[in-house]
Amino acid sequence: MVRSAEYPQVGDLVVCSVQNVKNFGAFVSLDEYNGREGFIHVRDVATGWVKYIRDHVREGQKIVCKVLSVDRERGHIDLSLKQVNEHQKREKVQEWKNEKKAEKLLEIVGTKMGKSLDEAYTEVGDKLIAEYGTLYSAFEDMTVAPESLKDVDIDKKWAAAVVEVAGENIQTPSVTIDGILEVSNPLPDGVDHIKKALTVGLDSDEADISIHYVGAPKYKITVSAIDYKTAELELKQSVGKMTAAVEKSGGSAVFKRKDEK
Repeated sequence: MVRSAEYPQVGDLVVCSVQNVKNFGAFVSLDEYNGREGFIHVRDVATGWVKYIRDHVREGQKIVCKVLSVDRERGHIDLSLKQVNEHQKREKVQEWKNEKKAEKLLEIVGTKMGKSLDEAYTEVGDKLIAEYGTLYSAFEDMTVAPESLKDVDIDKKWAAAVVEVAGENIQTPSVTIDGILEVSNPLPDGVDHIKKALTVGLDSDEADISIHYVGAPKYKITVSAIDYKTAELELKQSVGKMTAAVEKSGGSAVFKRKDEK
């Protein structure tokens, strides 16, 4: 079971398993909170009047709810199903799955160190969560910047095991964007000038940038980076360098994304 706080906070999204459905509402168990019980009143099941509650929720179903209130003294948690849209549901379920995977990876780390999962949490897991927000984020970051572990108070042997397991099991996050650069140069040796100008935009420490000839006068510029923000910035800078070099040599360049006319 993925470790979490004893109780969720009001406003949190939580993954639940439906246990018992009544006409007045549904009782669920909170998967991330050791099966702690929660309740969805029929008015919070769906927007509008609910004639048959089982048209919206049924026993054994996995759902995502929003926490409306938490009564720690009574151990009572009120939830809403209708306040969670499809996008939020998909993101939350993926986050939950990622954390389950990350806990398995932490268990592997513990095995390498001859320790139990609880000991692995104590030695390294809880510290990673405190530093990176989630266990999965920590393992994911190890595939991109393993040197960042130096800033976390973790024994070197444990740190080495975390980096090793992350590298073996987590695929480096990456996004790819592209666009078309239309280039022309009226000089007799214009093609040579163009080829030379385009190479100035390939150098980057933050992304992989490539150029492919599509057909005169078009060149496809492709950028792969760890996220869209970085990719967009690197693409803009790369195209800027290429355009400046093309114009300096007496040519012209126009860049268009796929959705632009």
